[in-house]
Amino acid sequence: MAKIREKIRGIVSDEAKFRIVRMVISAIALVVSLGRWATLPFGLDMAWIAIALCGVPIVVGAVKAVVTEHDITADVLVSLALVGSLIANEYFAAGEVALIMEIGSALEDYTAAKAKSGISKLVEMLPRQARVRRDGHELVVGAEEVRVGDTVVVHAGETIPVDGKITRGETSVDQSAMTGESLPVDKGVGDQVVSGTINGMGVFEYRATAEERDSSLQRMVRLAEEAEKSKAPIVSLADKWAAWLVIAAATAALVTFCVNWAVLGDTSAAFLRAVTVLVVVCPCAFVLATPTAVMAGIGNATRYGIIVKSGEALQRFGAIDLIAFDKTGTLTQGALKVSAVESLAPELGSDDVLRFAAAAESGSEHPIGRAIASECARRDLQVPAASGFRVLAGRGIAATCDGHEVLVGKPDLLAAEGVNLEPTASAWREGRGETIVLLAMDGQAVGRIALADMLRPEVPTAMKSLQTEGVKTVLLTGDAEVPARELARQAGVSEHISEMLPEDKQAQIKHYQQEGNKVCMIGDGVNDALALATADAAIAMGGIGSDVAIESSDAVLVKDDISRVPYLIDLSRRTLAKIRQNIIISLCINAVATALAATGVLDPVIGALVHNAGSVFVVLNSLFLLRGGKD
Repeated sequence: MAKIREKIRGIVSDEAKFRIVRMVISAIALVVSLGRWATLPFGLDMAWIAIALCGVPIVVGAVKAVVTEHDITADVLVSLALVGSLIANEYFAAGEVALIMEIGSALEDYTAAKAKSGISKLVEMLPRQARVRRDGHELVVGAEEVRVGDTVVVHAGETIPVDGKITRGETSVDQSAMTGESLPVDKGVGDQVVSGTINGMGVFEYRATAEERDSSLQRMVRLAEEAEKSKAPIVSLADKWAAWLVIAAATAALVTFCVNWAVLGDTSAAFLRAVTVLVVVCPCAFVLATPTAVMAGIGNATRYGIIVKSGEALQRFGAIDLIAFDKTGTLTQGALKVSAVESLAPELGSDDVLRFAAAAESGSEHPIGRAIASECARRDLQVPAASGFRVLAGRGIAATCDGHEVLVGKPDLLAAEGVNLEPTASAWREGRGETIVLLAMDGQAVGRIALADMLRPEVPTAMKSLQTEGVKTVLLTGDAEVPARELARQAGVSEHISEMLPEDKQAQIKHYQQEGNKVCMIGDGVNDALALATADAAIAMGGIGSDVAIESSDAVLVKDDISRVPYLIDLSRRTLAKIRQNIIISLCINAVATALAATGVLDPVIGALVHNAGSVFVVLNSLFLLRGGKD
């Protein structure tokens, strides 16, 4: 939670705070103006405060947009109403319109998409230094100084600086950042290693096959930058229709003036009615229709453990028809757990197999050892003391325990140590995608343990809910085919693709988009950053997720609860429906008010209040989204 809170700090900047102060002062001034309780020096109306603080910036912005960018925005129409009201000496109406527009603009800015820092997080992951062996000496140089052919030395716990091929030593490499694989991958002489992955144990040397600028992690940075640039922003609804609104308002005001001048023969009265039309036609409720609904939707999502970063993002989720899931840490719990234990010796029970395996693994920091120790603790088993540990990189571990020679590891380790593997000949838990380790004591195989990254319990129900909503579900993972297929079956996803690198996931997302799908990606690791940045909308796991995944996403599941995803999709669709409802109602109110203004029923002050009532209705209607469940 602390990490999530850190991500959302600083939303209210100094500029935003000053804007709030301006709006509060303007609102107070308008109340005083309406009650005629005080005036400014020289007898000026108090509404001039709102006009100066909120109206002037709108007029300046409108003029700038028209002159420098040749763009007609909603501010142009507001400026016309402001100027007309001032000419007619209707200062309250001018100030009220300016304040409402400023509130709408502030809400839009508040819910606008904030620049993501996922790219900077990727850059921070780039190794700064590398150990290279030159002329018989080990030197520490900048990662950018490594050249193809250099011998690079990597110690335990260090990040591999550039791509290369191992020339000396054995190790276990944590590739989760790049591939999403839950288990470290054993590496030996001749195996390829890539930048951004972490050496899990011992020291090894490798020959660099690429320079830092051409490394796998640098390639991810470049692809992520390109993906972010390709996302088109959602244009404000009021600005999208601004040109037509300006034409319609100007036409209505002109027709009102001409008809009333012809009928009444009074230029002043005709002008006043035309100004009233401009005031009531101002798109304040129209401007508020989207940001108020979006803010209410975001507030609702937050109450249900979902942090949505922007209004644009919430709107995009409503159009999603395909969701791609990462496997490790997203659909699974992100950590190995013991799924089954079998004793192969009649004198040993399954608890004994775990106890002796945990005793041997107590000399290792390997995830398998931690999972076995965790299972012993869960079962409240006493683990005997062990000594004489021998860590065999990439294969297993040996130790002495209660006078027995104990081996824990893969079948090839046990075979190399002369262990009788005949008891393990029978098939056990095949096709489940689990990791199987064997336990041998005094040269005899006596047990086997199955480990797996377990599926989150809420996933199958969530998949059914999404499919009921018409959303296709896909699993994209760097894992091998067997575990990917088994997990896809358990989860109930529609489709799965295995053995994918980060750029493969990105390419698959683009493929789905080219087929006409609106794609959401859900992931937790650095390896998902490219896909998250490329998708139309992205969700990161907040508890287990990496900083890069969280920064590259549009929404964060605070408690890593996948069951919240169907709720978010439904909430987004309800938000879009509420926006449409707000727009229709605001247009209807404007149409009635325009007719009343044109016929003289409303003067500018009353017109401003009616206009304000429409804005209030839109806000109150949007607040229904704060309630849980459906409207």
